[in-house]
Amino acid sequence: MVNDQSRYSRLANITRIVNTKLDLHEVLQQVTTAISEEIVRCDSVGIFLPEGDGTYRGFAGKPEMMSSVTLQSQVIDPKTDNLAAELIATRKTIYIADTSTDNRPDLKPVGAFQINSLLALPISFEKEFMGMVFLFNYGTPMNLTQSEIESVEAYVNMAAVAIQNAKSFNQKEKLLREKQLLLDLTRELSFCSTIQESLNVCFGYLKQAFGEGDFAAHIIKSPSTKDGTSVQFHAADGMVAQEWQEHLAKLGTQNYSELVTHAVSQKEPIRTDMGTNQGLLLIPMISIGEVHGVISAVCCCSESESAIELQIAFAQAIIEATAPVFSNLLYMDQLEGMVEERTSALYAANKRVNSVIESITDGFFVLNKNWEYTYINQHLFLPKGKKADEVLGKNIWDVFPETVDTLTYNEFHRAMIDRVTVRFESQSDAEDFWFEITAYPFDDGICCVLKNIKEKKQYEKELKRLANLDLIGQMAAGISHEIRNPMTTVRGFLQLMVMNEQLEPHAAHFNLMIAELDRANAIITEFLSVGNTRTSDMKMMSLNTILDDISPLIKIDTANQNKQIHIYTQEVPELLLNHNEIRQLIINLYRNGLEAMDEGQTLTIGTYPENENYVVLAVQDQGSGIDPAIIDKIGTPFYTTKDEGTGLGLGICYAVAARHNATITIETGPEGTIFFTKFPVEPKADGEPNK
Repeated sequence: MVNDQSRYSRLANITRIVNTKLDLHEVLQQVTTAISEEIVRCDSVGIFLPEGDGTYRGFAGKPEMMSSVTLQSQVIDPKTDNLAAELIATRKTIYIADTSTDNRPDLKPVGAFQINSLLALPISFEKEFMGMVFLFNYGTPMNLTQSEIESVEAYVNMAAVAIQNAKSFNQKEKLLREKQLLLDLTRELSFCSTIQESLNVCFGYLKQAFGEGDFAAHIIKSPSTKDGTSVQFHAADGMVAQEWQEHLAKLGTQNYSELVTHAVSQKEPIRTDMGTNQGLLLIPMISIGEVHGVISAVCCCSESESAIELQIAFAQAIIEATAPVFSNLLYMDQLEGMVEERTSALYAANKRVNSVIESITDGFFVLNKNWEYTYINQHLFLPKGKKADEVLGKNIWDVFPETVDTLTYNEFHRAMIDRVTVRFESQSDAEDFWFEITAYPFDDGICCVLKNIKEKKQYEKELKRLANLDLIGQMAAGISHEIRNPMTTVRGFLQLMVMNEQLEPHAAHFNLMIAELDRANAIITEFLSVGNTRTSDMKMMSLNTILDDISPLIKIDTANQNKQIHIYTQEVPELLLNHNEIRQLIINLYRNGLEAMDEGQTLTIGTYPENENYVVLAVQDQGSGIDPAIIDKIGTPFYTTKDEGTGLGLGICYAVAARHNATITIETGPEGTIFFTKFPVEPKADGEPNK
């Protein structure tokens, strides 16, 4: 043994090393060297520290290899080593002078290293057991005295202080590292713009806290969010909720949903052991006292309980740092959902309004205060073949400069300036259209509705013509008998005077007078026919039959005027007709045609079906056509361009057509004129055969 002065000097030196050296292995190696030098009969000193799984592994000692076995490869398991178990339980030094008479040491190393005597010492600081120290001689007993054992205990206490200092230093380093990680976490979270990004950042830092593991989040969301769900699941590895629960079930956790509910309700972390050194940790994500979700972690639990508690505390700090950012993003997500919902509602409302406007068959457009088109519906007619996309955003007076200083220009300005609703009619010069225009003022300009009233104007024209016919009918009914009665008397006396031989020199004059009376009677008859609005003697017959009946008369009249006739007929269905009236209609039309032609020209008369709904009678001449200025007056009673005409021929035709629900249309040009009389076909009853 060395003297006391050397011992105290060595203790002082080790104390200095313990307080200044940061490397634990170096410090403990100095301790083992001092112990081996203090006890010269000691060949081997080994310090064993905990592994975390309940075993102890060689960490420092002298020598570092014995019998080709390194110290670091030596593992002591208290479950199988009674001496180690007793040392842990009692935390007292155990000296075995003769290992052959003691059954506590493990026989395997005793035999391998020929250990005759053994000194085992606990390394403890306050109440914490930090490791154990073993001393022995190779093949010879140590024969230690109590003083030597106490000296060794003093050095072991130095080792305990060194281990405690190293642990404190490591904890400080870990705290600094964790604080830096939290700062980095906060910085990364500040760049997150979505919930998923913030969770991915959180999962990344949790992996640094626990090492490897599986992580997932259950997000509690309000019903006002855009996805409309109350809970949303997100896992770090992309698993869906069902896959996550199946994964936990395989690891031994069957009541996962209950654990999540409990963590939310209690607002506290929940930890459960899953076996195989794994555990499940559920930490609620709380911000301003409200739980926004639960973070689940499946991680390794092979370390000591105190180390696990530190990991959980750090994980909770990570989640607490994530919670405010997550809460803000969740709130933004909810606002975004509300905005999208209201935007969708506004879009749907606008779409309904547009649908209503587009469903209006009238033209609709909007002008702002700068007279620019801002909206045009699909039914608006634009002159010059313009398209809506060509004029939108452009000034109406620049697009259609010809409308400046017109009625439309003045009325639109009155609506815009006086803020009053205006309504007027306007005719399109480019196309044969009439429009009823209504302009309504609103805050940003005027909106205008254009209704095509061309058909209305045609109806008004037809009503005017029918009113004239009605007037003629009333006149005819009132004067027909009053005129015919004296005419009959005069004609009778003239016939008597013709038969008087004394007046025979005047017979020619009498016959002329009788002819003129007959002509006047014929005019009255036609006059009555025009005014007649009743339909009688209507029978089902073919239009071709009537045309065939009068074709000889037509041919004779044509031949007498040195003109040509062409008659063609196609198979047509029978119609409900008055034979005499249709005969008169054909006669009036073909005679007008003959009068319009020169000698040698051809008159064409034909019948044909149209779309199975109409039968058409067409009379075509080769005259010079009808003057467009008078075409609107055709059919007006007493209107004629002939020197000896009565103006009743076409009036009779229109009246007959009206009584048969038929229409007369005219096509005219320099090559001639065609009169089309279109008769509707009566619908057949079910089962009625075609005639």
